[in-house]
This record gives sequence, C-alpha cells and structure tokens, in this order.
Amino acid sequence: MARVLITSALPYINGVKHLGNLVGSQLPADVYARYLRARGHEVLFICATDEHGTPAELAAAKAGEPVADYCARLWQVQKDLADGFALSFDHFGRSSSTRNHRLTQHFAGRLADAGLIEEISERQVYSIDDGRFLPDRYIEGTCPNCGYPRARGDQCENCTKQLDPTELIEPRSAISGSTNLEVRETKHLHLRQSKLRDELRAWIAAKTDWPLLSTSIALKWLDDGDGLQDRGITRDLDWGIPVRRGTEPWPGMEGKVFYVWFDAPIEYIAATAEWADATGQPDAAWQRWWREDLGASDVRYVEFMGKDNVPFHTLSFPATILGANFDGAEPWKLVNYIKSFNYLNYDGGKFSTSQGRGIFMDQALGILPSDYWRWWLMSNVPEGNDSNFTWESFQAGVNKDLADVLGNFVSRVTKFAHARFGATLPGTPPTEPSSPTCLADFSEWSPAERAVAEDLARRIAAYEANLEAMELRKAAQELRAIWVVGNEYLQSAAPWTAIKTDPARAAAITRFAFNLIRLYAVLSRPFLPDTADRMLAALGLADADWPTDLEAALRALPAGHGFEVPPVLFAKLDDTRRAELETRFAGV
Repeated sequence: MARVLITSALPYINGVKHLGNLVGSQLPADVYARYLRARGHEVLFICATDEHGTPAELAAAKAGEPVADYCARLWQVQKDLADGFALSFDHFGRSSSTRNHRLTQHFAGRLADAGLIEEISERQVYSIDDGRFLPDRYIEGTCPNCGYPRARGDQCENCTKQLDPTELIEPRSAISGSTNLEVRETKHLHLRQSKLRDELRAWIAAKTDWPLLSTSIALKWLDDGDGLQDRGITRDLDWGIPVRRGTEPWPGMEGKVFYVWFDAPIEYIAATAEWADATGQPDAAWQRWWREDLGASDVRYVEFMGKDNVPFHTLSFPATILGANFDGAEPWKLVNYIKSFNYLNYDGGKFSTSQGRGIFMDQALGILPSDYWRWWLMSNVPEGNDSNFTWESFQAGVNKDLADVLGNFVSRVTKFAHARFGATLPGTPPTEPSSPTCLADFSEWSPAERAVAEDLARRIAAYEANLEAMELRKAAQELRAIWVVGNEYLQSAAPWTAIKTDPARAAAITRFAFNLIRLYAVLSRPFLPDTADRMLAALGLADADWPTDLEAALRALPAGHGFEVPPVLFAKLDDTRRAELETRFAGV
C-alpha cells in the first residue's frame, strides 16, 4: 500500500469557477484520488480557497461586503459546488486560516535566517485618485509581449509571461480605472530565488517522468532573459497575512502583508494541518505527510494544476521549501510529480464572466447532474493540447457514450431480467441441473463468456495503466471500450432469443450480464461516482471491491441475488435543448 498526497491548485475566492477551472485541476485530481483509494492506497487529497490578494479585495468591494465576510461566504459557495461535483477532498481549507498565517510567517523567518530574504527599496505604482499604492494585480494594461489588452501587473493570463507593472502599456487602476498614476518609492521583501537557480535546475532535470508541459514551462522560466529572477513576497494591502519574521515583528514592514503567491502554496501544508485539527488529530498526523524526518519520506506527492500555475509550483514554492531547509533542520516534502493541463476553451474562445460566455459550475449543476459533466470533461481533458467545449460535442458525449453504451446496457439487462425472471437472479432450471451454461465456475463458462473475460482482462489492465500514469483521457477512452464489450456480448448472446429454446442459457447470460453491471460500477466510480452508487444500489450493494481477481468479480452475484430496475441512468440531450443551451451561453 502506497501513501499518496494529492493537492489541487487553489481556486481563487472571487466567485464561482467555470468548467475550465474545474477540469484544469480539481476534477482530474479527484479521478486520480478515487482510483488510488479503490486500489487500497492511503490517500490524502487536499484543496483550499486562495483568499488573499487583489481578487478578494476587488470582488468584496464590488459586492459591498467586508473582505473577511465575503471570503467566508464564497468559501461556502465553492465548498458546496465541490460537493455538488462529488469532489472527494479529505479537507477543503482556507488560505486565510490561522494555520496558514503561522506557517507563512514561519517560512519567511526561516528564509531570512538562510540569507534568502532581501529588503529592497523599489519604485511602485501609486494611484493618486485612489490614494494608495497599487499591488501588481490592481493594475491592468496591455501586455508588451502579446498585446493582450487586459494583462495584469504580475502576469499576462493570455501568454503567461511574468510581468512587472511598469512594463504594461497604458496602465490603469483596476479599482477605479484611473490612469492618474505615478511611480513612488516603497520598501518590500524579495525572495532571492536566483541563489537557488542551480539547485532548482538539478531538481527539475531529475524529474524525467514529468509531463513535457510541466518541465518545458519550468525550464523556460529558468532560462528566459537573465534567468530566474528574485521575486517580491510582500505587498501594500490591508487583507492578507501580516509580515512577521516567525513570531517576531519585521521592522520596516509594518502595515504590509505577504504576497498571495508566497502564502497560497504554503496553504497546501496549512490545509493538511487544518485537516488534522478538524479530525481531532495531533500535529504528528499532518507532519507525517509533509516532513521527511517525521514520516513523509515514503510519501509520493502529486500536484494537479493548469499550465498558468506551473511556474510558481516548479520554482517559487520549491525555492521556499528548499530554502527553509538551509541547515537540514526542516526537510519539508517536495513535489514528486506535477500533472499540468492546457486550457479548456468555450466554443473556440475563452470563458468570460463579464460577457456571460461559457458555463460555470453552478449553472452546469442546474442543467444536468454532475456525472454528465464529469464524463465529458475527463474524456476531453486538455492534456496534450487545449480542448474546446461545444454543445454538439457535449451532446455526443452524453448520448453516444453515457446513454447509448453504459445506460443502455444497464437498462436492457435489468428490464429483461425483471420481466422474465422476477426480482432475483435466475438459477439453472431444476430440469437441467448439469447444464454446462450454469457458470458456476470460471472453467465452465461457455466460449462467449470466456472471450469476454479475456477481452476485459486486457482492457482493464490498460485502463489501470493509464490511470497509474495519469493519462486520464486515454483512461476514459479505455473505460468506454470496457462498456462496449458488455453491449457487444449482450447483443451476440441475445438472452431474449435464447430463453425461447434454452432457458438455462438465458439464465446464465443474465447472471453474467449482472456481474458485468457490478464490475462496470466499480471501474466507473473514479469518473462517475454518483452513477456507480446508483448501479450498485440497484444490485442491493453498498460497495464493491476493485476487481483484482476478475474471475471472482464476474461470478460475485449468485443465483437468487435480489435487484431492482433502476431509473434511467442518463437522459439523452435532444437537438432542441442543445440549441437552447447554445444560445443561452453564447455571451454578448
């Protein structure tokens, strides 16, 4: 049994996230976590809301709420939506927690002790009309690299280039829109991550199993221009973690807070501590996941994120972890694998909150249950390239995969069995006690069932290999192929025909098909957890084990086992409804 720590990139607190955010980190992380748990591994799956910085302050101001109240309310909104999509977090925390305050201040103190923090007098944009310094994300303008007109002062979300706000063309205040800006002098703390360049390069070079997307972005940031730059870790903001050196005040930093990109990754650790607190466990419970000297040496740590988050997770956060262990006294856990994703676009363009373009998590759940969305998103997950959501593609995924293949198989099998044999699985008729089709043992299966078992053994092995490798789109394709095997078997075996001349054969086919339903529920659960539960409930089962022994799995339900005919698992999406949804979410 392995121990696997899984973290998903923290969603910003400023509002409901769209489907692109969901498929870029949280949902694939959930599929992987569910699979590992099903295989018996010890898994800790952590996420949290990212509550500091400009997005929180601006969103709270727009909502007319104190920022702390706004963040508390939106945390609950995001938690409820995560539950609605059946995301199986062990803990969903908050970066504004007391734990994160203490840990962030602790790391800053350790980095200062290591000589990796430098106080810099710098010139920063000041808004005369707003009467305040503007942190990077309070400044918008045109990106000098790609020309995107709404680039932020820290990074262009279009081309992902790291920026300094003074580089923006035609900068303006994100608070008021004012262009009455000037540059004034202020003091800030910088993380001297350039001093760790060689160590970071060697660490990244050793990660030969990482996706190319992760390593290429990391190496690009290491090598572009003058290479890895030192980075400011404080800001002039009211909302955030106050700058302290451990438990002590930091002279000259009064009134300042830590930069959100410094404290947000530390929340992975803090949220694990929050989990221990919430479950009544001592500090040793979370430390065994994060401290190499306290039990984490055998932990495999996997991070899931969109490509825009890769630079900070491959460079800045590791620099914090490495730097804090300058004297060997605090060997914190470094990530073992970063699974990064490209973008999901909406009908050839970007999702847009302001333009009402695209589908957001709350809207999606108001249209169809979560498994419909989980399936399409994961079968089109943007691993190698950007993916594109269209309603036509979504309709095809619902109708041709879920309804016509999985749903159709379950419906045909259960309805036929109930109509012909009643509410329990049929046995071999007493008049034919020695029928070779009784399927009492693997060796007695007919050639048809044996061929299905052999095909499934190959496909399940491929399915498991894809999930182990986090090749999630391939895993979804293999899962669909596994469903198809059952449909093809049912069509060929035709129990509705066999029952006319060979009732024993029809009974055998039916029992075998019911065991396929059980098998499909277990295999499908990482992708379709709610549907899997409904399938098992129809079989009178609360749960079922992963099929490590396929022979046993395919004869787990004996004659006489009770069942119910479940409601339709998946309703088809017709052309009229699809057209309505296309119009509704097209945007202005």
